[in-house]
Amino acid sequence: MSELDLSGVDILLLEDDPMLRKREAALLERLGADVNAVDNLEGARRLIATLPFDFAVLDVNLPDGLGTDLLKENIFAPDTAIIVVTAHGGVAGAVEAMRLGASDYLVKPFETEELPLVLERARRSRQTARVEEHRRSDRAKAGFFFGNALKPLEAQLEKILTADRRMNGLLPPVLIQGETGTGKTALARWLHEHGPRATGELVEVNCSALPEALAESELFGHERGAFTDARTTRMGLFEAAQGGTLFLDELPSLSPALQAKVLTVIEDHRIRRVGGNKPIPVDARIIAATQYELKERVAQGLFREDLFHRLDLYRVAIPPLRDRGDDIVKLAEWFLCQLAHKHRLTARQLSATGRARLLTHHWPGNVRELAHELERALVFEEGEELNFAQLPGSLAAIPTGQPEWLKPGFTLPDSGFSLEESINRFMQLALAQTDGNVSAAARLLGVPRDFVRYRLGLKTKPPDGN
Repeated sequence: MSELDLSGVDILLLEDDPMLRKREAALLERLGADVNAVDNLEGARRLIATLPFDFAVLDVNLPDGLGTDLLKENIFAPDTAIIVVTAHGGVAGAVEAMRLGASDYLVKPFETEELPLVLERARRSRQTARVEEHRRSDRAKAGFFFGNALKPLEAQLEKILTADRRMNGLLPPVLIQGETGTGKTALARWLHEHGPRATGELVEVNCSALPEALAESELFGHERGAFTDARTTRMGLFEAAQGGTLFLDELPSLSPALQAKVLTVIEDHRIRRVGGNKPIPVDARIIAATQYELKERVAQGLFREDLFHRLDLYRVAIPPLRDRGDDIVKLAEWFLCQLAHKHRLTARQLSATGRARLLTHHWPGNVRELAHELERALVFEEGEELNFAQLPGSLAAIPTGQPEWLKPGFTLPDSGFSLEESINRFMQLALAQTDGNVSAAARLLGVPRDFVRYRLGLKTKPPDGN
């Protein structure tokens, strides 16, 4: 194996034994590291206060105290990886040091060549943690699009997260309601990534896909011999989500008996494996999701009322895509950036006709349907702009009489009304109805062709008299 390269790595070496300190420093410097070696806590504190270190190697027993005292003082930078060196029989202390934040430990006596190997292992672990942090950050940024229509929902979620951070412990469940395809799973992931459990596991369960005979074992685990095929003990998903989040999608699909067990976990924070008698503590944030209005399911006897009331503390509702207005176009543009990256294609723009088709389609499949239509158009349509000619029924949905928002009893909203946006909406509808023909759209609107061109940004000055 080739020698490790520690070039540019700054290491604090705190070692009481002068001979061992000299050998370790010489080896690390030969591998390219910059080493600052001291033999007492006071000297180490001075160095830590003035210099940044990538690694710190701490002997436990020192003339003026214990090396692990530095961990308790919390004086190291968050990205400093710490290796504890302890005498034979001091493993328990080393394990305690790792609980306090150390990355690894060595037990004396050890071969000097072991030290750089432990440092490399710690460096790889730190790199892995940093990559995972970056991935979490990316997922948090790209996980859910709010836009203007979902600002109230975003504000509600921020209040939930603020309450979570204050609690710093067991967290109450969250209930997400919304039609199929509105983004309930994406929202659950967003909540996890932005909350205090982000460093823990996110375990996702589609309850409607769990076979009735196996659902209890999947969720709560089983002991060996609990049933015919239970040859070994198996951990359930509640345990697997310990310290993190358990997302139960379509929770009402579970039987009333399993709903009762879920309620018990929420209330007692304990589970019992199938075939077991021992209660096992669990601490997992539960996020439940459903496409149904649970009050109606309770009235129909299809969902437990007591479980509904436990879930109803933090209830959030995602509106269907058809109710999000112009955010549909903004969401489409957001998706297109991700899809272009996925397919390694240049980002494509939406044509005026394409935007109109998106705005007038009913979207029974909601956000999931939109994502599929965008990906289909990105792959199959030619040209620089996307028109969504394949979108079923979109042109037929364009009204030929009154605008779709002008219904009997219509009144202007108290929050105000944007005439500019309404004019643009009329133009997009007219262009969609005429397949992008500017002259024909102008005739439908009763305005000069140049007026339409000006509104589209094709002319720099408005026509006279408009």
